[in-house]
Amino acid sequence: MHQRTDRAVREEPFAAPLLDAVPRQPGPAAPPPSPPPDSGARRWLRLLPTPTGTPFTSGYLLVLVGTSLFMEFADPAAVAAVLRESSTDVAHLGETPLLVLTASALWAVGGLGSPVVFVLALVLTALERRIGGWRTAAVFVLGHVVATLATEIPVGISVVVGHLPESSLHRLDYGISFGLMASVGALTGLFTPLVRTLVLGGLGVMLASDLVELSNPLTDWGHPLALLLGVACWPLLRRAGAVRDAVSRGVAERGEVIRGAVPSRRAPRGTRSPARARGPR
Repeated sequence: MHQRTDRAVREEPFAAPLLDAVPRQPGPAAPPPSPPPDSGARRWLRLLPTPTGTPFTSGYLLVLVGTSLFMEFADPAAVAAVLRESSTDVAHLGETPLLVLTASALWAVGGLGSPVVFVLALVLTALERRIGGWRTAAVFVLGHVVATLATEIPVGISVVVGHLPESSLHRLDYGISFGLMASVGALTGLFTPLVRTLVLGGLGVMLASDLVELSNPLTDWGHPLALLLGVACWPLLRRAGAVRDAVSRGVAERGEVIRGAVPSRRAPRGTRSPARARGPR
């Protein structure tokens, strides 16, 4: 006979049918592991766009980087021609409205060195993380399109009635400022009342001073209009933000329950609980 070694005996799985038949005593379930605390650095990093967390903002910023590099390094004559064809003046809006409304939002005045691009990145990132990419894009497009049409259509009417010369139909008009102002207005609806009052008050003073100077009438009137369009989106965006937060909390709570759950162990078939085995008194 082959004699088994102690090592083989130790490595053989141990089965105890009698012990498995004894019901296990209920004990307190192990508490679910607490999530790691959110560090300050991580909270600050959430202000920056990421391809997975903010796909719309990240993609749009990449487009602005590409167009800004083209403005910086391409032939000046080619840049001037492209910007002229992207202008949302009355003449282009009458011929190719969809093309110029889209193309005009792909160029940042001043390129990447403009502080407007930095503010745009922060605003769109904060808004997208709260309400999602599709709603953020809708707010931006709403402000850009409506403010552009609301400022350019009166120019066309004024030319028709003779209040403005025909040269007013052809002007250079492009940029991201209308969409940015609408996004800022929408984002303030998600702030606390104090912060909302401070932000809107500061913007109101700045826009009012621009209207007093009126150095660029169409832009100076378009900015407050775009801001009001973003403010008008508050009810829808607050509801969307509340639903998104509720879904995130529900997913997190389900994950904690699953991580903290203790698997149940049923007794083998044929065994009865002590209460049933005892029978009537």
